[in-house]
Amino acid sequence: MKSQRFFTMAAVCGSLALGLAACGEDDDSSTTTASGTDSGQPSLSGSIAGAGASSQAAAKEAWIAGFQTANSGVTVSYDPVGSGGGREQFIAGGTAFGGTDAAFSDDELTKAQERCGGPDNLIQLPIYISPIAIVYNLDGVEGLQLSPETLAKVLKQDIKTWNDPAIAADNPGVELPDTAITVVNRSDESGTTENLQEYLSAVAGDTWDFEVSGDWPVKGGEAAQGTSGVVEAVGAGNGTIGYADASQAGDLGVATIKVGDEFVGPTPEAAAAVVEASEQNEDAGKFGFTYELARDTEASGAYPIVLVSYEMACTAYDSPEEAALVKAFLAYEISPEGQQAGAEAAGSAPLSDALRQQFQPAIDAIGAS
Repeated sequence: MKSQRFFTMAAVCGSLALGLAACGEDDDSSTTTASGTDSGQPSLSGSIAGAGASSQAAAKEAWIAGFQTANSGVTVSYDPVGSGGGREQFIAGGTAFGGTDAAFSDDELTKAQERCGGPDNLIQLPIYISPIAIVYNLDGVEGLQLSPETLAKVLKQDIKTWNDPAIAADNPGVELPDTAITVVNRSDESGTTENLQEYLSAVAGDTWDFEVSGDWPVKGGEAAQGTSGVVEAVGAGNGTIGYADASQAGDLGVATIKVGDEFVGPTPEAAAAVVEASEQNEDAGKFGFTYELARDTEASGAYPIVLVSYEMACTAYDSPEEAALVKAFLAYEISPEGQQAGAEAAGSAPLSDALRQQFQPAIDAIGAS
């Protein structure tokens, strides 16, 4: 099965230059208001529901709050059940939209396209890019550095104590305790898990010899539900290590990862730099925006352990009311106002104007069947 990755080529004015368009470029072709509807149109009302990736929960809360403030008659709900659950519910028609950090499998893609009425009716908009942080809680140790091979061995539980020679070699001069390592992983199927495994497979394949999937393959660690569960479990222990969307790492220690000859931290800028080294897939349909991430890049300043959360939607819905709500909500999510709200809430990198213009035709195509 061919693996597809979905992510947003993001840009932050003054700091993220992806060569697509200058930040602050005017888009005279757009008349979209904060409500996501054209000026002068009737107010929106009704409700829509979505489900999916927990990684974008903080951004989604900000998007929903901003959208509902501009549209007092609208209710939008989002259940952060995880990427796998989000894809399942969307395919089954249980939600109007969905979020996921991992690609559809070939079988899922076919079913999602069927749910929407055809290959060109499925919308896949990468709206959120963020690094995956390797979070840890170890008394007396700050500024942990890990090479890819060492990280793979720790997560595979081949390395069992923090003073192991491999960890010491990555952290010269740091006094490491003989504390046992407890790996905390997601108990649910997760796009965050799949993205991390894709990275490990690409850079440490001799060690990380598992088939990549959204399920954690190593037994014997501590399992927790969702991003918040992993963060809570890591914080509650000593000697714990896990993985989570960087925006939700909180006060936990965050490791820097060796890329080329330097150790790089999980910043939005470093995650977005991976975009420059990646190639676009061309088999995702008319309104699909997918890329094959360059997980093994050694580009300076790049942080390749990234997840991308994208929105799943259709161009055709059973009712004009549902179509109007989905259309307006997605328009708000990718708008400058919406992207800034997401960035402030979750530390993600806002979409560039060029990408916003590229995505807009997909949103414009949404209507009733």
